[in-house]
Amino acid sequence: MAGSADADFKTRLQNWIPKLVLSPSLAMMMVFVYGFILFSVYLSFTDSRILPSFGWVGWENYDKLWRLSHWETSLINMGIFAGLYIVICTCIGLGLAIFLDQKIRGEGLLRPIYLYPMALSFIVTGTAWKWFLDPGIGLENVMHTWGWTSFEFDWIKNRDYAIYTVVLAAVWQTSGFVMAMFLAGLRGIDNEILRAAQMDGASNWNLYRRIIIPQLRPAFLSAFVILSHLAIKTFDLVIALTGGGPGRATELPATFMYSYTFTRNQMGIGAASATIMLMTIAAIMIPYLYAELREKR
Repeated sequence: MAGSADADFKTRLQNWIPKLVLSPSLAMMMVFVYGFILFSVYLSFTDSRILPSFGWVGWENYDKLWRLSHWETSLINMGIFAGLYIVICTCIGLGLAIFLDQKIRGEGLLRPIYLYPMALSFIVTGTAWKWFLDPGIGLENVMHTWGWTSFEFDWIKNRDYAIYTVVLAAVWQTSGFVMAMFLAGLRGIDNEILRAAQMDGASNWNLYRRIIIPQLRPAFLSAFVILSHLAIKTFDLVIALTGGGPGRATELPATFMYSYTFTRNQMGIGAASATIMLMTIAAIMIPYLYAELREKR
């Protein structure tokens, strides 16, 4: 009887120890992540300015937000940036994955090279690309030094092209990560299916178009979700690379939120923009998570 009680106690203890170990981290996450998310949503309905306040104004901040030309500019820039960023990263990542999937010599060396940029922070990436693209010290200056005096590459200073420099830097940093996702998907495809298709006379083009690419649908979906999330919350890359300029040529919703919250002392409007960003990310993530859960059942 005593032995049975001891065994039950040990079983309960083994079940409770992981919960006890994780509970402080879980509690801190609930307070400092989800708690502050809810607090930010609440602030978007108040008259908060320099500091949080509790004067309820309802939807007034959202109404003011959608009347601001700066917010419209940030959304247009986001559309350009996110569209190019997602498409180019996906194409480059898929191309690199197909290239490495050919079992080429030196694959073990190339994979870390492609993945290395993702190990850098966006601040480092932005600073490095700022030096590279600066006409005074970067690529244009080097070309002039080598004698090609007619060469011009001043996108980072040009209001019409500055947003594309942000795309360049972001694509350079993230393409290797997308490549790794597609490569994992390619390595997970059943070789027997491919051999059967080849025996039936399928060309390499038809093999990829009809069999391989369709089976990479989960990788495409994961890449889209991750890249969309990164695009919406892009902040430090822009701050390091262009500072949101020239003018507002590279301002994105995240930089808009920071500017109105901490520079213009319009915390209510800043919180409203942050809430819209949160809802946009949720609109992408929730269907994805729901589909994943349904697939596992």
